[in-house]
Amino acid sequence: MIHEQMRMIIKPTADNLFKILVAVIAASAAVILIISAYALLSGSSTVLGKFGFDFFVSAKWNPAEGKEAFGVLPYVLGTLVTSGIALLIGVPLSLGIAIFLSEMAPKILRVPIGYIVELLAAVPSVIYGLWGLFIFRYWLMDYVETPLSNYLGWLPIFSGTPFGLDVLTAGVILAIMIIPTIASVSRDVISSVPNAIREGAYSIGATQWEVIRYWVLSYGRSGIFGAIILGLGRAVGETMAVTMVIGNATGPYAMPSSLFKPGQTLSSLIANGFLEATAATEKSAYIGAALTLLIISVIINILAYLMVSRIMKVKGGAVE
Repeated sequence: MIHEQMRMIIKPTADNLFKILVAVIAASAAVILIISAYALLSGSSTVLGKFGFDFFVSAKWNPAEGKEAFGVLPYVLGTLVTSGIALLIGVPLSLGIAIFLSEMAPKILRVPIGYIVELLAAVPSVIYGLWGLFIFRYWLMDYVETPLSNYLGWLPIFSGTPFGLDVLTAGVILAIMIIPTIASVSRDVISSVPNAIREGAYSIGATQWEVIRYWVLSYGRSGIFGAIILGLGRAVGETMAVTMVIGNATGPYAMPSSLFKPGQTLSSLIANGFLEATAATEKSAYIGAALTLLIISVIINILAYLMVSRIMKVKGGAVE
């Protein structure tokens, strides 16, 4: 019996060949991740061997020979803070766009606005960076940062002199960049909710707001959460636009203690300095920063999976 089953599996039929091909393609994702992690670990072994765990919790960054000190804590915090600002601003706007296009927009507007939203996702990040550097930062400095500094400057997060090239500007630019991704995926998720759900809710007297809030969004919340994770992934890994507007402070000066202070993210740190690094330890430090970014990305995806499968208790797109 076992030998017969083995012959059926090994038999070179079109279906078996297709299964093997698909399995190899699926396994390639894990192989790429393992190879990338190995390359980053081996490349950062010099700095990790010299500084150990202090590399992840130190704020020093001094490449001078004989006084070498490297730590990525300010850049980790800068990455998390700018990504948090992006989600705080971008998620409500994205859900509003998705709900309007799926539930409220007339047909004459639904298609062109949908195309415009999807087109924004194709705009290169350097374009957002140039726009933020030469136009948007001045508007944000004059109409948002200066009033906040004048009236709420006594709060640590709003302390300092607004300059426009800071953590807040980088976070807002990231929010604008992730809106198309979250809005497009969320719109598709909301549109896929069966009409029977809506009709049943309306039949018991629910208003449009109640239908959207308690039925549509609840049914599609696993997909919407996935869209938010996609947006977060782009915010965490974005490089060029952030590099152009965040101010690029280094060492302890890069700590995001205020939204109006220059800072750096892990991505902008690597983009700014890796090609200019000469010493072996300095190059290893930049590779270690890349390893840290990979670890953060893996942790985010693991937490997202746990939240969807255990906390949200979603099954088949609907609440159990």
